[in-house]
Amino acid sequence: MNALNAAGFPLLSLLTFLPLVGGAVIMMIRGPEAAVAANARWAALWTSLIVFALSLVLWFKFDTSSAGFQFVEEVAWLPQWGITYKMGVDGISVLFVLLATALVPICILASWDSIETRVREFMFAFLVLETMMVGMFAALDFVVFYMFFEGVLIPMYLLIGVWGGPRRVYAAIKFFLYTLAGSVLMLLALLAMWYAAGTTDIPTLMATQFKPAVQTWLFLAFFASFAVKVPMWPVHTWLPDAHVEAPTAGSVILAGVLLKMGAYGFLRFSVPMLPDATAYFAPMIFALSVVAVIYTSLVALAQTDMKKLIAYSSVAHMGVVTIGIFTVNEQGISGALFQMLSHGVVSGALFLCVGVVYDRIHSREIARYGGLADRMPKYALAFMLFSMASVGLPGTAGFVGEFLVLVGAFKVNFWLAALGSMGMILGAAYMLYLYRRVIFGSITRDDLKSIMDLSPREIAVFAPLVVLTLWMGIYPSSFTVFWDASVHAMVEKHIAALASTSKLAGVIAP
Repeated sequence: MNALNAAGFPLLSLLTFLPLVGGAVIMMIRGPEAAVAANARWAALWTSLIVFALSLVLWFKFDTSSAGFQFVEEVAWLPQWGITYKMGVDGISVLFVLLATALVPICILASWDSIETRVREFMFAFLVLETMMVGMFAALDFVVFYMFFEGVLIPMYLLIGVWGGPRRVYAAIKFFLYTLAGSVLMLLALLAMWYAAGTTDIPTLMATQFKPAVQTWLFLAFFASFAVKVPMWPVHTWLPDAHVEAPTAGSVILAGVLLKMGAYGFLRFSVPMLPDATAYFAPMIFALSVVAVIYTSLVALAQTDMKKLIAYSSVAHMGVVTIGIFTVNEQGISGALFQMLSHGVVSGALFLCVGVVYDRIHSREIARYGGLADRMPKYALAFMLFSMASVGLPGTAGFVGEFLVLVGAFKVNFWLAALGSMGMILGAAYMLYLYRRVIFGSITRDDLKSIMDLSPREIAVFAPLVVLTLWMGIYPSSFTVFWDASVHAMVEKHIAALASTSKLAGVIAP
């Protein structure tokens, strides 16, 4: 890492903007439509694979003993206003950069045959989306972060609105308006912090002490933006519509990376910068999260559409994440981070599972299927693994995060842990219901009797996700070691900030 930085190698900028270069190349491709489509697919795939290969440098060169930011790049941008182009990653953000760069080539490969219209534009939108996602996780200046955070909306809006299902325009506009409305309040909070601290540098703002009264308003402004992105109950209603109408690859990125942006915002801004407000509002967050876990799990049980069921399960899983974050203890936050990563892999894989049968039968109705184990044994095996991981079976990625969050929640309140654990029980109910209806039973429809099992391309799509799901479940410390130092430092700082506030209150009190 030090050698790279000493040589002035801008790794994070390269990871961020290389997809844009690939996108520009794709848009310059000319020729017959079939040739343009084929060349666009290959150009997008190679670009995303090169970006992923470069991102592996972060994995191998990251110093896990340090709680600070690494691979830092800084260039004066608007110095008269205290704004710099600054990039860097710490233990909390580094694996999300890797998650984004890993899922994009998988999504491009998954879209190889299913996207047949405007292929060049689709691949271009996907590479722009990759730039925005990586830039958002790597940004260390609030203005740069905000630009990438909002920039994600545009390619995702196009992916849903152009290549989505029958109600795609409605779903795309609902997604855009919900997420944009909250972000306007975050912009006001950004301006207020800029005015108070005189800088938009994120590490400086993390060390700035804001007055408790100011923290309350700043927290609510952040909450308006991040809660919609997570999404938390009751501002979650855009998500099922967006998932159902989005193309398969769009759903994978939406579940895998975009839902993590809200939780990442809480971890990067709300908890470290606003400790008093975090402690004050934690009970409210817990209440909303418990409602999300139980209510959306029950709603998932009632679904007849496979994508909608998995979309509601995502809201329940992200409710577990927000419980973990606001326990503000090491087990809770570590569990939340692990749950975010595992959910990114597992829910993305489940949406790919739905996409496989949708490409063949063009229906997502659960009742339309049954008996697929006879005709698609490889598919049934992959679907079973990801379903079990979603439930939280020990030995899979889904177990470790939920277990750590429940340990962290138990330290705060017994009932919080007890109600939070309902998600695992109800999760088993709706995932086993889905799996039994789709995979087991007898085939009664003629088109299912001739359905084909996974193709070599589809096996290539699922293979890395299978490996990751088992790797995270069997050897979780190879992931948690990245954020242990950062989480420990965040919790220590939070405790110290609350102690200094209470001491100050004791001095001021008559």
